[in-house]
Amino acid sequence: MTFGRLDKPTGHRPMSDINVTPMVDVMLVLLVIFIIAAPLMASRIEVDLPKEEAPVRSDTIEREPHVQLGLDAEGRVWWDDEPVADGALEQRLRQAALDDQATEVWLQADQHVPHGRVLAIMAMAQRAGLSRIGFVTDEAAGADAPGPAVR
Repeated sequence: MTFGRLDKPTGHRPMSDINVTPMVDVMLVLLVIFIIAAPLMASRIEVDLPKEEAPVRSDTIEREPHVQLGLDAEGRVWWDDEPVADGALEQRLRQAALDDQATEVWLQADQHVPHGRVLAIMAMAQRAGLSRIGFVTDEAAGADAPGPAVR
């Protein structure tokens, strides 16, 4: 005599628990990506690039305190169309920083000036206390124009 069940076997029952293994895998991958990418985002250099779509309003720019510096092809420095030596330049920059800390240096360098010379002028301005430096370009002035093209 064999003993058996009278009811039919129902098969496998559906699982009522949530399988969190795929979610944990995805979260760990995202964590690794964040750990790798976070230092790269913190060390980037903030550059305020000019926007070509919007016209520049010269009436608001001219009211801001600024210093116009030009570097010609020979590496000479010009302060508002007036040649100036490096020692006098540093004195003038210090005085401009004392007058107003928000003074911006507008630097226009000839395309043939060595990069090191431009960096030396930038470092001089920063030592004087001026941290806002803008690079000026002028497409209307030709490369063969005499003297600085700072206007």
